[in-house]
Amino acid sequence: MGAKTKFAVKLGPATREAFGRALVELGRENRDIVVCDADLSKSTMTTYFAQEFPERFISLGIAEANMAAVGAGLAYAGKIPFIASFSAFAMNKGFEQLRACAAYPKVNLKVVGTHSGISIGEDGPSQMSVEEIGLACSLAGFVVIAPADEASTKALVRAAAAYVGPVFIRTGRPKAPVIYNGDQKFEIGKAIEVVAGQDVAVIASGLLLAQAMLAAETLEEEGISVRVIDMHTAKPIDRETIRRAAIETGAIVVAEEHLVDGGLGVRVAQVVAETAPCPMEFVGIQDTYAESGQPDELMDKYGLVARDVAAAVRKVAARKKQ
Repeated sequence: MGAKTKFAVKLGPATREAFGRALVELGRENRDIVVCDADLSKSTMTTYFAQEFPERFISLGIAEANMAAVGAGLAYAGKIPFIASFSAFAMNKGFEQLRACAAYPKVNLKVVGTHSGISIGEDGPSQMSVEEIGLACSLAGFVVIAPADEASTKALVRAAAAYVGPVFIRTGRPKAPVIYNGDQKFEIGKAIEVVAGQDVAVIASGLLLAQAMLAAETLEEEGISVRVIDMHTAKPIDRETIRRAAIETGAIVVAEEHLVDGGLGVRVAQVVAETAPCPMEFVGIQDTYAESGQPDELMDKYGLVARDVAAAVRKVAARKKQ
């Protein structure tokens, strides 16, 4: 991609839906793929796998920590286990077991969190995961992925299955804007420039990628050329793409549906500090938990829409000139 073409928002399936469909395809191709869920298979979409491969599906009940340990045990036995739950449960409740049973021994476990961020809406703050990217990145040896749409989710789930080692994949509840047409190649640790630009680079993930693309169109009309980068892999992060963006544009905005403390922005800032320091701004959740509400209303209230990305770009562009 990278061309300056009009971005028309077209909603596709939720990334959790894309995950569930990809899992079935993998199951048909490889009998070593097994799935564990924690009493939420109809929501995580692992129900598709359970229906087709009941002998390779294990329901652990409402016991996410146990699920993480069981999944690690299956990996030790030579299987390729995918364990799934809401991100808030899979990561927060299972963290100790993920650390001791998966990260430390570096087993081939795939952890998929659904209903991530505040865009789950009415379920409320107890089920909104706004810290799991930071937690997952803190697990030594883990790969951490946050795809933006159906095509990227399917491709990156496949990449995760082929990768030997522990992986966390963040997916969401609402329908996701279509970014890719299916021809794009995806590789763990390799970011994608979806909009070309020279003045400011916006590095985004998940639902914020579409918002960044919308902001880039608005800003182009104001004479600000914005490069938009899909940083679908938070770890290992694409250091070269970040370094090049910092050098070539001289200003960076990071946009994510996650706490700004400990999220993708922190990882990008570390690379910028080490390679090519430049002004930066951060669009994300500001040290708070959200309330219950409609997803679109919550994204707007907590500053996670194109308007907020555009404001951050204007601010960092002004700082660049100082």
